[in-house]
Amino acid sequence: MSALGEIRALASYLASLRRFLREPVSEEAAIRRITRRLPAREDAFLDIVRRGVFDHAPSPYRALFRAAGIEYGDLERMVRQDRLEPALERLYDDGVRITNDELRGRVPISRGGLELAVKAEDFDNPLAPGNFEVQTGGSRSGGAPITGNLGMIEYEAGYYALLYPTFGLHGMPVAMWFAPPPNSTGLSILLRQAKFGVPVERWFSQTPLGWKAYPKHALLTKATLVAGRLWGSALAAPEYTPPEQSATVARWLAATKDAGAVAQLATTPGLAVRICLAARELGLDISGTFFRLGGEPYTRGRAAAIAEAGCRAASNYFISELGGHVGLACGDPNEFDEVHVLTDKVAAVRRETRIAPSETVDTLAFTTLHPLCPKLLINLESDDYGALYSRDCGCALAREGFSLHLHGIRSYDKLTSEGVTFMGSDVITLVEEFLPRRFGGSATDYQLVEYGEARVPGVALVVSPNVGDIDEGEVVKTAIAFLRTRGKRNAAAADIWRESGTVRVVRRAPYVTGAAKIPIVHVVQEESPWESEGEQ
Repeated sequence: MSALGEIRALASYLASLRRFLREPVSEEAAIRRITRRLPAREDAFLDIVRRGVFDHAPSPYRALFRAAGIEYGDLERMVRQDRLEPALERLYDDGVRITNDELRGRVPISRGGLELAVKAEDFDNPLAPGNFEVQTGGSRSGGAPITGNLGMIEYEAGYYALLYPTFGLHGMPVAMWFAPPPNSTGLSILLRQAKFGVPVERWFSQTPLGWKAYPKHALLTKATLVAGRLWGSALAAPEYTPPEQSATVARWLAATKDAGAVAQLATTPGLAVRICLAARELGLDISGTFFRLGGEPYTRGRAAAIAEAGCRAASNYFISELGGHVGLACGDPNEFDEVHVLTDKVAAVRRETRIAPSETVDTLAFTTLHPLCPKLLINLESDDYGALYSRDCGCALAREGFSLHLHGIRSYDKLTSEGVTFMGSDVITLVEEFLPRRFGGSATDYQLVEYGEARVPGVALVVSPNVGDIDEGEVVKTAIAFLRTRGKRNAAAADIWRESGTVRVVRRAPYVTGAAKIPIVHVVQEESPWESEGEQ
């Protein structure tokens, strides 16, 4: 887009923002708006597919439906007769599905005799108006650009009307610890809270505003803050707070409690643990704090660390391409990380996916059911897996009609820590090609490992003893520098890892699975070596 086009787009966004901030969303109206979509899911899906696929010539899904021999009339009969989720399972098996690499335009769509080159923007939802552009930066992304729209943010604010009473959050001051744009999460939370009528009081940010690296996104953030103040909305500005300064956030939580109001903080599980450890070290009382978590896996080890600090936590499930929330934490869970799938907005099915010659997982595939979702997706293979089932838990979300539950959410093709993600294709190149070429050894001498029971987030860069003597600091520096070359969003994510000291070298033989495979990215359910050795 030209400079003049960028200016016009920003002016249009600010005009829409003024209308957006004028009146907070009504909790009762928001809940009605959400729950009335539940009985009409099949109609919503068919309408989106008719207008956004069959009547929209550029849609890549037209070719997938054509290759599967399915016309719109066939699809409508399938959905009406089989119901929505069974119909989606049939579509998946017939090749009407999309992988994350296809979604980002990194590989062509290949189904039988079909070979179709695609770009990330080919999957933009033609039914959703665009107000601003950011990048996916939480745990589902892999760096695809998405177009944010205030209509979806307003709808998402309605989920707070469900979340707040479920966990008793009314009256609690709100802060967050997320990066500003190009990452989409921080700005989205800021605007959702403003629309909900409970503005963010402090915005702690792992990275500074990127005036040099990301001038367009820095201007978007600054313009939003200035416009909000001009129009009477107190929008908190991001305060550069790298992860090693977790004591700053802990002090704010303790001071807020001393003033008589226990706070809630939106952040990642790893950062929440850093805060709890800092509070313990400094003798600060942050008990009662409620952590609203997302952006990376919520493990038992991290849950235990938060509970030991006397704090509460609930982890929600997000996919930026679907507008944000995909699951809200259950108020009466059987499992600590259990969420209600937001079936007003998405459909979810599980299908078997082969990830190695002798290994399969039941991957979660998601489909757009709301016309304002940034991407129009049919059976997106999320690279996540987990237990998906229906039960009547009796919590507030269940009473509103959300009966589909999900827990144990993990990824088989992504590396996630400190709330940022690198996709399998990037780490495969790093591990199998770049590091062996730079430091010696073979493709099986390196491995990236996440420790599922780690309290402090971190990624081990396992280097086999076969490689010989190396400068471990140089290995880490080289790996971060490589990841910074994989696009702007990955550069921003790599900066967070560098500032956090997330990556550490571990000298040992790479982990081997029960099927005798050496995976590129591996998750082990144990503490990290640096924690087991007493380092915090």
